[in-house]
Amino acid sequence: MKALLTLAIETSCDETSAAVVRNGREVLSNIIYSQIDLHKLYGGVVPEIASRNHVEKISGVIDEALRAAGCTFEEVDQIATTYGPGLVGALLVGLSTAKALAFSLGKPLIPVNHIEGHVAANYIAHPDLEPPFVALIVSGGHTHLVKVVDYGHYEILGKTRDDAAGEAYDKVARALGIGYPGGPQIDRLARLGNRTAIPFTRTYLDQDSLDFSFSGLKSAVLSYLNQMKMKGEPIVIEDVAASFQEAVVDVLTDKAVAAALRSQVKTLVLAGGVAANSRLREVLDLKTKANGLRMLYPPIELCTDNAAMIGCAGYYAYKNGHIADMTLNAVPNLTLDLPAF
Repeated sequence: MKALLTLAIETSCDETSAAVVRNGREVLSNIIYSQIDLHKLYGGVVPEIASRNHVEKISGVIDEALRAAGCTFEEVDQIATTYGPGLVGALLVGLSTAKALAFSLGKPLIPVNHIEGHVAANYIAHPDLEPPFVALIVSGGHTHLVKVVDYGHYEILGKTRDDAAGEAYDKVARALGIGYPGGPQIDRLARLGNRTAIPFTRTYLDQDSLDFSFSGLKSAVLSYLNQMKMKGEPIVIEDVAASFQEAVVDVLTDKAVAAALRSQVKTLVLAGGVAANSRLREVLDLKTKANGLRMLYPPIELCTDNAAMIGCAGYYAYKNGHIADMTLNAVPNLTLDLPAF
């Protein structure tokens, strides 16, 4: 059977990425141009700057992905693109490019949900992984617990009611004055601090709830910092980082393991940018082993936004008959439980 080559495009936030993926799981190329250095000056992503930079870089990134994969536009079988969620201006750059390519080449246009892409990163990293399993998706904009019933078929078990975990990391990092992006900075400092120094509250919400809430924890950190400043007492930022991170990790891991056990699956996967967090991986490894579960996560380069994961998700979307026409538009608030497009 002929291999199916997917050219994938990802521009949902501040990474311009293109990839060529064979049969959904074999990555022939995965080119990522990051804008982090541009946005560090502002302490977060500036949507207008992100969109303009995508426009400048997208053509070159796609050309480089094709060169690295050793193929041409004509040899590609389909064009997959992120159409949401994300920053609307950034999404439109990748989506418009994908539509132009699909139209001019006469190739199918495959719409991909960015959150689904994060889950699919695990298919690339673990060739033997097949549904059903539970996924903990943790990023700057999303915190979800999802049962992956089948390829492209999801049951949402829990999600954040306010701040996503990654968003809380960025806001706490800004308050500590340690720069952007907050996740890697807090993770680094936390290794040097005392995780039990400050007893920040763990928010578990209603009994048996698998939803999350991190706004209270974020506020508790800000309140602690203000109180220490008012008292003129020294702030050990390593201890604050470690104590904050431990509170986040405790809630994420407890609920993830509970979700897997309730769903009666044997595998739990980690996905999203915060999946790169060393403490989260460490605690999940311990708790899953203690409960007889298999724990999987992608390598670091597949945790953050990238087109390879979009190519993987796009392959299964195509297999499920999800082919879009030229009216496809960006959906910045797209959720995982909405129809494909």
